[in-house]
Amino acid sequence: MVDPANTPLGRMLLEEITPVVMVLRTPLVEEACLKNGLTLVQMLKPFCVFNNIDVPVRTASDQPYRLQKFGLRLFYELDIRQPNLEVAKERLKQVINQAADKDLSELCSDLPQIDNALSISESEVLPSWFQFFNKELVHSVSFSDHEAFDHPVACLVVVSSKDDQPINRFVDLFNTKKLPSLLTNGAMDPKILKHYLLVHDKQDGPLEKATKILTEMRSTFGSDCQLLCINSSQDGVVEHQDYPWVLYKFEDLPSQPLRCFLNVEDFNEIKDLMQDLSTKHIIPYMEQKIRLLNQQVAATRKGFRNQIKNLWWRKGKDDVVDSPSGPTYTFNSIESQIRVLGDYAFMLRDYELALSNYRLISTDYKLDKAWKRYAGVQEMMGLAYFMSDQSRKDAEYCMENAFTTYLKVAPSSQQNATRCGLWWVEMLKARHQYKEAATVYFRVCTEEPLYSAVMLEQASYCYLLSRPPMLHKYGFHLVLSGDRYKKSDQVKHAIRTYRGAMSVYTGTTWSHIKDHVHFHIGQWYALLGLYDLAANHVMEVLACGHQSKKTQELFLRDFLQIVQKTGKTFEVSELQLPEINISSLRVIFEDHRTYASSAAASVKERIWVSLEEEMIPNLSTARTNWLELQSKLIPKKYKESNVCVAGEAVRVDIELKNPLQIPLPLSSVSLLCELSAVSDEMKSDASSSLVEIQDGESTSLIHRDVNFESSLFSLSDVDFSLAGGEKIVVQLTVTPRVEGILQIVGVKWKLSGSVVGFHKFDTNPMKKISRNRIQKAKHPHCDNLKFVVVKSVPKLEGVIHPLPKRAYTGDLRHLVLELKNKSEFAVKNLKMKISHPRFLNLGKRESLNLEFPACLEKKSSDQSAEHANLNDVSHALFLFPEDTIIHGETPLLWPLWFRAAVPGNISLYITIYYEMSDISSTMRFRTLRMHYNLQVLPSLDVSFLISPCPSRLQEFLVRMDVVNKTSSESFQIHQLSSVGNQWEISLLQPLIRGKSSTSEDEKSSHPRLQGTHLRLGTQGNNGPCFDIASSPLADFHLSERLYQEVLNKGDTNPVDFILISRPLKNDINPEVSEPPRLFSHHACHCSTATTSPISWLVDGPRTLYHNFSASFCEINLSMTICNTSHHVDYKSIPVESVSPFIWSGSSSTRVHLDPMSRTEIPLQVCVFSPGTYDLSSYVLHWNLLLSNDQENRDRSSSGTCQGYPYYLTVLQSD
Repeated sequence: MVDPANTPLGRMLLEEITPVVMVLRTPLVEEACLKNGLTLVQMLKPFCVFNNIDVPVRTASDQPYRLQKFGLRLFYELDIRQPNLEVAKERLKQVINQAADKDLSELCSDLPQIDNALSISESEVLPSWFQFFNKELVHSVSFSDHEAFDHPVACLVVVSSKDDQPINRFVDLFNTKKLPSLLTNGAMDPKILKHYLLVHDKQDGPLEKATKILTEMRSTFGSDCQLLCINSSQDGVVEHQDYPWVLYKFEDLPSQPLRCFLNVEDFNEIKDLMQDLSTKHIIPYMEQKIRLLNQQVAATRKGFRNQIKNLWWRKGKDDVVDSPSGPTYTFNSIESQIRVLGDYAFMLRDYELALSNYRLISTDYKLDKAWKRYAGVQEMMGLAYFMSDQSRKDAEYCMENAFTTYLKVAPSSQQNATRCGLWWVEMLKARHQYKEAATVYFRVCTEEPLYSAVMLEQASYCYLLSRPPMLHKYGFHLVLSGDRYKKSDQVKHAIRTYRGAMSVYTGTTWSHIKDHVHFHIGQWYALLGLYDLAANHVMEVLACGHQSKKTQELFLRDFLQIVQKTGKTFEVSELQLPEINISSLRVIFEDHRTYASSAAASVKERIWVSLEEEMIPNLSTARTNWLELQSKLIPKKYKESNVCVAGEAVRVDIELKNPLQIPLPLSSVSLLCELSAVSDEMKSDASSSLVEIQDGESTSLIHRDVNFESSLFSLSDVDFSLAGGEKIVVQLTVTPRVEGILQIVGVKWKLSGSVVGFHKFDTNPMKKISRNRIQKAKHPHCDNLKFVVVKSVPKLEGVIHPLPKRAYTGDLRHLVLELKNKSEFAVKNLKMKISHPRFLNLGKRESLNLEFPACLEKKSSDQSAEHANLNDVSHALFLFPEDTIIHGETPLLWPLWFRAAVPGNISLYITIYYEMSDISSTMRFRTLRMHYNLQVLPSLDVSFLISPCPSRLQEFLVRMDVVNKTSSESFQIHQLSSVGNQWEISLLQPLIRGKSSTSEDEKSSHPRLQGTHLRLGTQGNNGPCFDIASSPLADFHLSERLYQEVLNKGDTNPVDFILISRPLKNDINPEVSEPPRLFSHHACHCSTATTSPISWLVDGPRTLYHNFSASFCEINLSMTICNTSHHVDYKSIPVESVSPFIWSGSSSTRVHLDPMSRTEIPLQVCVFSPGTYDLSSYVLHWNLLLSNDQENRDRSSSGTCQGYPYYLTVLQSD
């Protein structure tokens, strides 16, 4: 540790615990000194501190040492008294007020940064006025009767050479009744050292008179007399650059006293005077006093005998307590003499002697219960331990004991406890115990809010200086300090401490304390009339969603009131109300791609690209086609910008959120934009921009010419109110009116009609650093806010009506596509691509005005029907007739067929391609993108099960299962149709029988879908059937076949079914008129295949009569076998005979069948008695004869088939 004398506490003790010299002077002396703007004490004070006095001193035990640092404190006789508490408070308040006025400029600067506070030293961190405030607190308990270091050691009697009878004046000054009460009430020995000083003002006359008076003084008072000549300047007023009194400006000295009559000779004479007074008079006097007192104490109190005697005497003595009316111990008591001995030794830096006497008297005061005196001695013991650099533990124990004892005494000792705490703090800080020092500062806090504020602020800096720094406690104590400053009406200091606390909480998640600090700083700035700064701070707490509703209302109301007091429109960058969700920013614009609705613009671009890749010619080079003419006019730096068309709006969707629980009224919400003409772009950058936005985080916008802007582009603005916690996506548009470069800069709005907020979008892309070079990052499609505006081109607007938003599966409807072109130039070469041809199909123009569903009914042979489009519909690309042109006011209407194919949430994507008839257009073609979302609910679940008919060859039994999946709809089955000419269906009871055609020439790759039809439903419903071979049923069926073909592979001879139904009429509300509706359900590729490649049929009689008494009965049968595969079959027919009948023909037959051929085999059975017989006791074994290139792993090459049941009844004949 450094030398204790060089620490702040050591320097403080050198100033505060030094000999006191009482000054008595005549008025003429003050008059001579005041010519320089100084009193006598003020004139002498700078020369009373000696940093290298080098005076030899002997201890009480005759040990020599040299005193290096020494000082004197000079006071007038009237000032040697305990200060008035009210006056002391006013003086402390004056110190604080002066510091506040000095730091006013710092309140308007930027917020301090915590990193800066951590990087500077302690002296730079602490405000400079703290030491003056602490010094005034120490002075508030000066001249206590129980502390000898404030008692005058000597008296300096000063008379002017102009005084009448100066010898008598010397005598009268000390005998006056105005002497301090310490000398008259017995608290101290009135016999003190006297030193006589004659002051001569050279401006008043020659030196001879003063010399004569000095001779007379020495003959009367002895050698303790001196002459001081002042105001020796012969040239009048002298200005001094090195002004000795400048360091004392906080002690009622003039602020800038640069003019005086004192010259260098006077300075030297004063310096010599004070040094002689110290070295030749005061120090020797104190040394002699210490020797004398030490002898008396040694004679009465030291030694074992004296100690026992003193203890015995005190036990028999009445309890002695401090009396508020006067001292308990007089100056001639042994206790007072020991205290004087200790204080004198301390002032002469003999800390060992001081400690021994403090220990001795401490026990006496404790036994006498003189607690205030006991605390004072403990306090001095702690300081002596520190200055002698002895036990740290003992020093802290003594200071702790003194502090707590002061607090136990009457409230009058609170100031003594404060002084003790301040010295204790400095002791801890000198040893870098900042955390412990902060705790002591906190304990020093009193009920007086102003004192507590200063102590809490000093405690906060101790936490900052701790290692490691305790930042949260630093900030919290600054907040506590600022709160007490405000209670004491010290608004500027409150702002300063809160600003310091803000440096800690900035960037943290401590939302509530940040809100508290910002809000109160704003309120206090408003009290000072600094409304701009006040609004900036209150603005920081507006987005306080974590606060209560009442608090949010308070913050917003105060903010609006402060803004109103500014008397101007307050414009704020990055206003927090409402919150702007930048991640939700979407820019929707139309270049060659146009959109029929907002839903279409929200679809991902990759979906449209995949849909349009067959429509747009040279898609890879399409960008150059867009700007074939315009590209020559666009600067290179805008080559990567988006393209928009003059007269067409660019829309920006952005989400606004109200983070509060209270409603926010917003008005005039619009975009901030720049537009530069292409011709202006060739000029300098300074003149190119037509609209500019001020850079940086400013709170004001520069002036813009609104009328000039309106001629370049138009902006939409919206007014609305956001409820508490509400989110809303605002759609804002800008419509450029001229060609050029459009830049969307940000968004602005007005809050509560008085605060204009704006938010600038980040239009500068980040740079991506690679290993070899820095690459410029590209903007995403929706984030590029710069556009090249080209001249106006035609644009199609389209809508499909009435397309339902909700439908049931199989719902078939007739829709109309309406296309409009408001441009004077026509468009041509239209193409249309549909993402889901199962749901939507383009009809013929002739069917536009047909009545639905009558137009779908099967026509007679002489009537023409709309034939199905048997082209490949897998790509769903439809070409409009070449003569189709759209322009002017006449829209194009085209029929569409809609069918809800499958249940679920379906997204339909439709693209219409068209070209410009104007060859000078900057765009050769454009596309219209349409998007619709619809919900398809389940209706009828139709399934088919097909099995071979056992009684007929190449006929099948079909079972149709129909389940109504709805809970509220009822359906009427109208017809069932099989598709194509390969099959025909007929109705059985209760089954439907299917029959396969055997004609090879009726099969083709694309047959006309004629089919057969069955009318189903209730009797009397004999309406015409619907034509499944014509559009749109045939077209939708082809789409279903393409889709279901993937799911049903492997059958060479499938069958398709179409089930047509209608919803039943509304019986609940028959007066409600509903449009006619039709439902079609398509089942494609229904398999007729079996596990066996053969089919067979046993033919013969079923019932016959025979006379069994004559002979047994022989019955002839035949079996027809068909090979239904495309491979060669080898058949083996073993026959088993079972009693009471036998197979009388061949028991096993082998046949060879070519592909798709048949053969007949004769059979015979013998019956021996009447009865009914099951002739299924036979088995067919088959083998496929496959070539090497006909291997089929999915099908077995051999198998076994059990015979069909065949019942034969034989009766006995008469």
